[in-house]
Amino acid sequence: MPVLNEAEHLHAAVAAILAQDYPGQLDVCLALGPSVDTTDDVAHRLTVDHPSVRTVANPSGRTPSGLNAAIRATHGEVVVRVDGHALLPLGYVTRAVRTLRRTGAVNVGGTQRAVGTTPFEHAVAVAMSSPFGMGGAKFHTGGTEGPTDTVYLGVFDRHAIEAVGLFDESLIRNQDYELNVRLRKAGGVIWFDPELSVDYRPRPTVSKLARQFFEYGAWKRHVLRLHPGSVRPRQLVPPVALMSIVAAVVASPWLPWALVVPAAYLAAIVTFTIGLARRDRRARFMSLCLVFPTMHMSWAAGFLVGRR
Repeated sequence: MPVLNEAEHLHAAVAAILAQDYPGQLDVCLALGPSVDTTDDVAHRLTVDHPSVRTVANPSGRTPSGLNAAIRATHGEVVVRVDGHALLPLGYVTRAVRTLRRTGAVNVGGTQRAVGTTPFEHAVAVAMSSPFGMGGAKFHTGGTEGPTDTVYLGVFDRHAIEAVGLFDESLIRNQDYELNVRLRKAGGVIWFDPELSVDYRPRPTVSKLARQFFEYGAWKRHVLRLHPGSVRPRQLVPPVALMSIVAAVVASPWLPWALVVPAAYLAAIVTFTIGLARRDRRARFMSLCLVFPTMHMSWAAGFLVGRR
């Protein structure tokens, strides 16, 4: 578990791990980044109260560096990735390991179940669970069990991830997808199990959501540069849409009919928003109308003008 400024959530996250019904031994390793809250104090108390919990230093604070440090400090045949604010449901580890053994996969995972507590967070959660919002990736929208590109978090065969070099520590974002690309190139199978689900709390404001998705897009482009063959059509839709909308607006003084492009996009947002709002009364229409373009256009902008 890579941990940075998680004082509020760390105790509950570790308690959820220790409550797992897995019949074998569980070693919990917390990779501590340079937190500015009381995370280190909470972590120390956990190591005192629970002999199976230990810590390692992660001076950079980067997620992939923390993951690798924790993996190297432990010896289990199976590596379960957990985030510092994630609450693993009871039975998660047991089912994941059984699925790993049953399928022969090198990584098993399920869905990122977005759960909001405020009206805006709930709108983001609804959008992130929608194919229109996230492009149909199984770990967001669900689907049938079977091989896939990537999964949320991940339960890994240690030997498989060590063989490909663990996580790429140069990647701030998208390091999980990139590792799964290398695992698949090495002949491994990434397996989606819809019965595995972990709650995730969305960003609470428009600005934080926009920054998150801008970074997602920027790092996705970087990963696709490293692995060109890993591109999927759904990943090209947002940047193509953004370029088309900008081109249409620029050309509209001379070609007024070009405005049909942004008009069609707005119509799609309204149509999908109406449908989602009818199915979920907590999903406010105006919030969803704001969330969808924030996610789409921020991701697209990051992809187009992000890391070089």
